[in-house]
Amino acid sequence: MKLAFIGVGNVGFAIANNLQKKQHQIIIAHNNSNSGSVAKALAANPNFTVLPVQEAVNTADMVFLATPFTAIADVLKGIHFNGKTLVDCTNPVGPGITHGLNSQRSGSEVVQELAPDANVVKAYTIYGYENFADSAFPAYNVKPVMLICGNNAQAKQQVAQINTDMGFDTLDTGALNQALHLEHMTLLWVKMARTGKHHPRFVWAYLEK
Repeated sequence: MKLAFIGVGNVGFAIANNLQKKQHQIIIAHNNSNSGSVAKALAANPNFTVLPVQEAVNTADMVFLATPFTAIADVLKGIHFNGKTLVDCTNPVGPGITHGLNSQRSGSEVVQELAPDANVVKAYTIYGYENFADSAFPAYNVKPVMLICGNNAQAKQQVAQINTDMGFDTLDTGALNQALHLEHMTLLWVKMARTGKHHPRFVWAYLEK
């Protein structure tokens, strides 16, 4: 598939680089092809292409939003998604690793308000980028799980296919308002791995019987 990335920092690049190796076509959506973030991403993987944001969105089969949450209002302004899947990889993190929206609503619901003609799916937020770059845990007989949510079933099926290509099982947790709980899982992971002493190469698994 053709996958456009709005944001190619640690998270965006890790996902894009992994998926490019799985034969997906990666498009960096940026209106300044000479920006530092674009140059850094192309230096690490010259197989990426760069297009202006709206052209990248128009060309892509689905779009990933992987910017800082504080930038989303400016980034999404004026973009027309025309019903395409928009994967929300952002997290509203506040001071002291708290929920940036005071747990009153999810960041993904804000993204949906800012991009009303997109089908927003929350994914790729409950772990750090290390686990998007390489999701393999060969010592175990289970795959890590990627928890997702969204209001559109077809969009979630698209994301589930990407999860498979990335090496994750998918657990659909329900409608987009479930993103609030996934964002709290993110805060848990961050507190353990970034400010605690836990190694960042850890994930969750879904076991059922």
